[in-house]
Order: sequence, then C-alpha cells, then structure tokens
Amino acid sequence: MSTGRLALLVTSPRVAPGLLSHAAWSAVAGADRRLARSADEPLVEALADAGVEVECVGEVPPPALARRLVELAGTEAVVWLGSADADPGLSDAVATEVSRLEVPPDVELVVGSWDVQGGRLLDVVAAMDRLRSPGGCPWDAEQTHASLAPYLVEEAHEVLEAIELGDPRALAEELGDVLLQVVFHARVAEDAGEDAFDVDTVAGLLVEKLVRRHPHVFADGAAATPDEVEQEWERIKAEEKPAAYAEDLLHGVPASLPAELAATKVLARLRRRGLVADDAARTELDEARAALAAAEARTRAALADLAAGAHPEA
Repeated sequence: MSTGRLALLVTSPRVAPGLLSHAAWSAVAGADRRLARSADEPLVEALADAGVEVECVGEVPPPALARRLVELAGTEAVVWLGSADADPGLSDAVATEVSRLEVPPDVELVVGSWDVQGGRLLDVVAAMDRLRSPGGCPWDAEQTHASLAPYLVEEAHEVLEAIELGDPRALAEELGDVLLQVVFHARVAEDAGEDAFDVDTVAGLLVEKLVRRHPHVFADGAAATPDEVEQEWERIKAEEKPAAYAEDLLHGVPASLPAELAATKVLARLRRRGLVADDAARTELDEARAALAAAEARTRAALADLAAGAHPEA
C-alpha cells in the first residue's frame, strides 16, 4: 500500500511569493521532497530565503515530469512548487499517470495564495512595461503625451456610447481601453526622467483626493444625502484653490470639453452655489442642448457631403 502523497502547490503571481496560506506552509514543511522548475522562480527564491531546501529539475516536458512526481510520491511526501506560468499541461499529465496505477498515491491541489480584487491591474502594468521596454513594440515606444491625447478623447466617447447602448460587455471593454490610456501616459511620464512620475504616483494622488473629498466616509464629515455630498465636495474644492475657484465659474472646466458637458458642469456649479434656481438651470441647459444638436446636425451633414464627394460612385 502506498504511503506517499503528491501536493501540487499553486500560487498567484500577483501576490508576494512568501505570503502562503496555512495549508501551503503545512504541505511545504511536511514534505520529504520539494521540487520546482527553476531556482529563479519567485516562490523558490522566497523559500530559499526562509531556509527551505528545494530541488530544481529544469525544463522537463509535462508527461515526463508527471511520471517522475508520481513515482516519487509512491513512497514519499512530495510537493511540486508551481511555476509562474502555472505549468501548462502538468495537472492533466499527473491525472493520466495516476490513472494507470492500481494503488496510486494521494494527490491534492494546494492553493497557496489567491488574487485580491484589483490584482489583474498588475498585469496591465506588466504588459505596458514589456511594450515600452527594449524589444517591445516600436509604435508604443515612440508615443508621447501629445501623440496619445487624441486616443484618450476617442476612448472616452466610446465609453459614453457603450453606456447609451446599455451593453455591459462593451462597456467593460471600452473602460479597459481608457485604463490603457491611463497606464500608457503614466509609463511615458516614468520614461521621461526629469519631472517623472509613474502609475503609483497616479494611484496615490487619486486615493489622497478621494479621502480628502469624502470626509463623511473617511473622517467625521456629516453629509448624509447626495445633495449634501455635492455641496461638501464643492466646499472642499473651493478650499483647495480658493482664489481661482471664487473668481472663475469656469475654473476646472477643460477648454476641450464638449460644449454640452461644459454647460452641464457650469449650470450644476451655479445651482450648488445657489446662483440659479433648478428650473432656470434646466431651461438654460435645454436651450443649450437644442443649439448644440442643431450645430451637430449641420456638421454631420457637411461630413456626409464631404464623404459623398470623395466617393462619387456611392
């Protein structure tokens, strides 16, 4: 009767390799032999730092590796330390080997760590690093903030279109494209050298702003309704830049913002400051929308005429 066992230890590449679950540490500590592909695997390096001996087998095809692991597990407690690429094909190969034995060893999958929410964001940063590094994509490598600017505007409008269509899958994809622009700009800035910042700077500033402008959540603020939250937000913004905010109702409204969005933002600001009644704000906004719709219709008609002229056969 077999007295051995085989544990396949899997971990998330997005979690620090030494942060293992209790079950994982128990499996590692109780093993007679611990095997891995390479000494430069993050998990192997972490265990080596902890004084745990690991035998590295190199690049072995899954069927041959599975055969060796199952044979060793016939009489010993064996742990395979999963590789960063999750060892494609290994678990299937182990299952095949075990099915051939009349008395197979016990085989278990031990989860050493799980992804935390937002963990895939690290993959986005890693992918951008590869694209912008030597040997990556030549187009990505030559981009600047200025050259990327049109794409950010385009992607933002595609998000708005997905929202209007009510398509969650399309919305998720378009938000990913906006996220790409954020990570791309952060990497361009990181590569700039002087006055550089990186994606962690962007994230850190965002968190600081969220905390600062939500004292009713993160401190002792008293805002309890959406209207009160808006008023508090407006007050905090005024404290951050008092001179510009007090003198200019257009402060913080980008010049490139589409006219309808700019009008909505300014009218909302007027309403929150008590400078215009809700009914008046709605009337002004409706008039602005009507004028913008007419202008947009004329622009689209002109573009259609231009396209028809370029393709007379159409």
